[in-house]
Amino acid sequence: MLSNKHKKAFNRIKAANNILLVTHYRPDGDALASICVMGEILSSQNKKFISFCKDQPPAPYSFLPGIEKIISDRDKLDFPSFDLIIALDCGELSRTALAQEISARDSSQIFIEFDHHPKADDYSDLEIRTIEISSTSELLYDFCRVNKIKISKNIATCVLTGILTDTGNLMYDNTSEKTIKIASDMLVYGARFPTILDNTQRNKSIGGLKIWGIAMHRLSINKKYNIASTVLTRKDFVDTGASDEELEGVPGYLSNLAETDVILFLREMDNGKLKGSLRSNSDQVDVSALAKKLGGGGHAKASAFMLDAKLVKTDIGWRVA
Repeated sequence: MLSNKHKKAFNRIKAANNILLVTHYRPDGDALASICVMGEILSSQNKKFISFCKDQPPAPYSFLPGIEKIISDRDKLDFPSFDLIIALDCGELSRTALAQEISARDSSQIFIEFDHHPKADDYSDLEIRTIEISSTSELLYDFCRVNKIKISKNIATCVLTGILTDTGNLMYDNTSEKTIKIASDMLVYGARFPTILDNTQRNKSIGGLKIWGIAMHRLSINKKYNIASTVLTRKDFVDTGASDEELEGVPGYLSNLAETDVILFLREMDNGKLKGSLRSNSDQVDVSALAKKLGGGGHAKASAFMLDAKLVKTDIGWRVA
């Protein structure tokens, strides 16, 4: 049972001397909230730990308790010194940016995964995964409940942030009755709801709103396949002055479009790659199947992939080159 895994993980934590927490590169709200939740738990247990993410957390999430403890310089990690590694919200090992170190770890170094994405690889010693729930933050709430860990105001703020950002403020179909109940409970525990909204929703600059407008203006529908799509180039970012993090939420917002089965959002990244985000509200469509074909992955209703490609404008629309 999952509760037994939660208890086993907590016992591993209590027995550990030096713990490494890691979440995926280009972290979203749930990734950052999850690593901060676990950081709060470890602090409450007086545990020595380091939190790592390859990319610096986006500025809007600076309100999360303990986020300042996350480091991005892997040279500061004395990897052999960790007796426990905990990955949070990482759909696959490569997204930790520590795949080589983790896969070659010493047999005495325990690796635990907390995740709500479908399983992509098998390197963990203890896997705590539930793909039916809204977020990894919701999974960590269960971890606290099973192990009778006190929900502090800081933990409540983090859990609510992860849930709200991964469910589009409880609007996506990954929101269950339990998810809503947990969100309500977090408010009772003192989660800073206005602060969360101010930083995750009411945080758009003029450039951010303009680039959202460009994405909406380019939206088109392929009626043959019932797919709606839109694109953004790096030039769009230069022209508007918008940042990548200001686009968080665009795919989910586009999924509100009626009479389409799939949303495809393509945008050029600052590393020269092309990111594709897929969304669907149809029970007959599994967008993760397409994402996997393109080297990515995710959920049936929300997936993503990355390509070594760029966008080219043609007389009849856009193509990938």
